[in-house]
Formats: sequence, structure tokens, C-alpha cells
Amino acid sequence: MPTLKRPYAVFDIDGTLIRWQLYHAVADTMVKRSIINPKPYKKVLAARSNWKNRQSENSFNEYESALIKLIEKNILGLDYDVFCQVCADVVKKYENQVYTFTRDLITELKANNYLIFAISASPTELVSLVADRYGFDAYGASSFKVSDGKLIGRENLLLGEAKRQHLNQLIIQYDADTENSIAVGDTEGDIELLSRATTAIAFNPSRGLFDHAITKGWDVVVERKNVVYQLKYNYGQYILAPPRIK
Repeated sequence: MPTLKRPYAVFDIDGTLIRWQLYHAVADTMVKRSIINPKPYKKVLAARSNWKNRQSENSFNEYESALIKLIEKNILGLDYDVFCQVCADVVKKYENQVYTFTRDLITELKANNYLIFAISASPTELVSLVADRYGFDAYGASSFKVSDGKLIGRENLLLGEAKRQHLNQLIIQYDADTENSIAVGDTEGDIELLSRATTAIAFNPSRGLFDHAITKGWDVVVERKNVVYQLKYNYGQYILAPPRIK
């Protein structure tokens, strides 16, 4: 008798499961450990402040771009073991600071025999630890090149179409059922994952993802404080589903 295929659910990590951006916390930790000079980091903190103060629609992207450039400049030649320890410290601090909607959805889907995948643009040194903590079956993440025990540059950035390609590989590898598939993401970088799934959930979406989601009729979920608001697409319009209160 043939074995029934298991459906899959795929989740982004930063801002979707974890309530903060782990890569941003890596930068903070590297400054505390004097791996990154505090002086140039002040410009990144100023950009972060602009984002938090909502100075413009692009303030988050500007902040994130400045942050990534600073990290990637300062990790060149860094001992890989040191970088791994930084990542381990960050995950230990933030691994339980998660959104209840995605945490509970993962638990529910695992109980219903779903394959659970994580696909994130964060480095594998972060994503692997989160995947282990929450029992993901497999994950995809960005990676750096390592030579003689030192980081020498970026090897792979898992974003956009690259996320979709990696998901396709996991579907084939695990012989997953795609008909009842679910995807959850929070930014435009997750659109390719969401487009691949039967049920797409734009969770606490960025403006770009929200605008795209409403053109597709995707579910929109917002978690604020201890209430989860679910907007369900129904015959051409969105309706507010009964909220989950935690």
C-alpha cells in the first residue's frame, strides 16, 4: 500500500516566528564584543532610529541595508567559531520571544502530520538553531564562505526567487504534498514562498507585502499585544475573523 504524502508548511523566521530580526541582534552583539567598531555603528543606529520614528516608507530598508553592509565588512577574516558563538548567544536570547500565532500554528500543523520547513535570508548559523529549537523538518538559509577557519565573504543569499528554488528542492527531497500547502511570511522577500502555497498568510505584513496580498486574496494576520486579528478573503472582500486572544 503506497505511503500517503505529507503536506508541507513553510515559515520565514525573522519577524514571522521570532519577534525581532536575529541578524540585527548579531550586529548588536558584535559591537558589544568589539568585533564591530562602535563609531561606524552609530550611523546604523541613527538609521534604526529613523525607522522606529517612521521617518519615511523606505526607512526600514535603508536601515537594514546599512546594517548588512557593516556586518559583511566586519566579518571578513573573523574566526568562524567566534561568529558561531555570537549566533548561538543571539538565538539563546531570542528563541522564546516568538509570536503566538506562528508558534501555535507550527504546533498544530506538526500534530496534523505536516512537514514543517523554515526558509530565511538569515545565516544558516542562526536558522539551524531556531529550526532545532522548534522541530522543523528542514530549513534553508543564507551562507558565508569559510576558509582556514575564517569567514571570507558571502556565498549565498536566500531571498526572493532563491527562496522559491530552495523550497522546490525540499518539496522534491521530502516528496511533499503541495495541494494542502501553507506558507507564512512578513515581507516582499517572502512573496515567492507564498505564491507557491495553496494557503498564503501575510503575517504582520510590510506595506509591499500587504499591497500584493490583497491583489491575490491572501489571508492577512496581525498580532498585536495579546490579540491576533485575522482578515479572511471572502467573495471579493476581507472580513475580520474571530480574534484569537492569548
